[in-house]
Amino acid sequence: MSTLPPLVDLGAELTPEQVARGSRHLMLPGFGLSGQRRLAAAKVLVIGAGGLGSPVLQYLAAAGVGTIGIVDFDTVDFSNLQRQVIHRTASIGELKTASAARAIAELNPLVAVVEHAVRLDTGNAVQIFSGYDLVVDGSDNFATRYLANDAAAILGMPYVWGSVFRFDGQVTVFWESAPDGRSLDYRDLHPVPPAPGEVLSCDEAGVLGAVCASIGSMMATEAIKLITGIGEPLLGRIQVLDALAGGWREVRLSRRAGRMPVTELIDYELFCGVRPVSGEAAASVGALGGGGHGDLEISAEELCAGEISVAELSAGGKPSLIDVREPFEHELVHIDGARFVPLAQLLDDPAALGEGPFVVYCKTGIRSQRAAEALRAAGADAVSLRGGIQAWLDLTDPGGMRY
Repeated sequence: MSTLPPLVDLGAELTPEQVARGSRHLMLPGFGLSGQRRLAAAKVLVIGAGGLGSPVLQYLAAAGVGTIGIVDFDTVDFSNLQRQVIHRTASIGELKTASAARAIAELNPLVAVVEHAVRLDTGNAVQIFSGYDLVVDGSDNFATRYLANDAAAILGMPYVWGSVFRFDGQVTVFWESAPDGRSLDYRDLHPVPPAPGEVLSCDEAGVLGAVCASIGSMMATEAIKLITGIGEPLLGRIQVLDALAGGWREVRLSRRAGRMPVTELIDYELFCGVRPVSGEAAASVGALGGGGHGDLEISAEELCAGEISVAELSAGGKPSLIDVREPFEHELVHIDGARFVPLAQLLDDPAALGEGPFVVYCKTGIRSQRAAEALRAAGADAVSLRGGIQAWLDLTDPGGMRY
């Protein structure tokens, strides 16, 4: 028995096809016909059709959830297929929402899929969420997680959350308006976001694809438990997976003292330290050497526009273009003329590189921002290449190496 009532009321009587598809559910003690009818009546919103969203979407569709909404504005890329198993090679370049919707239709045509091929933001989150019973968040950045948590809290909806990092993963349930009084939200786990670049994304850090399956299936399980009212949801408990050790452990979570309920949405990019960069990111990259450069980024277009060339950067052996990635990344592909200084080495003694000017790059621009900040704190002039080497290659070698 669950300590919480079923989230979704009983729906219509099941059709013969629904009974046949859900027959193994019907045999489960405490689940039966009523549980399957609640699933068929449920409306679940899944944020992200990526590594976590893929297994969530597949298992919710297979389980017989009546309506599934998908929020994702991205397109399918070759590098996604290692873990985003709802997509296929033929889907490369297609919107993830469309690719996922097609896969769901092939798996269970009884499921209604609503595609939200938009970037979730403060202007649309509450409106989108209001059409669903609960939210399952498979996003990969802190700004979206805080936004999703707050929109769900404002609407009184449960919020199933999971994350993965390399060989590890976490899953839990937040619900500001839980009927049993266990009022929890994402800020009870992360009161404030980490500094930009402090926590790497999967693009930068990597992830074992099968870990996404483990965490995603747990997220789907939590959604099903909430909908049907079976079992004990992970409210106030975080399940933590260490895949290399082959073990799970549980961490208890309680409401943080003094935390106020969410009443409105905020500027989440500002809150998380993510700043949109103006078109004059490096009004004069040559001015880096003179100090006073206010921005931390330069675009690949600006770097290629002649304001400062790679040849100028490496002239006279001056190590002004710096690659802060890992050795295997540098070996795969690098910008000619760059000096290779892994991030850990640079952070250990940024002053050792001198005064610059420096243009620092990594894969996507996250690690290089951290490196540029460290260099500037040590008295050097430095900017990060926005979008990293991926942006550079998109501009200079569109058909070249990607990873």
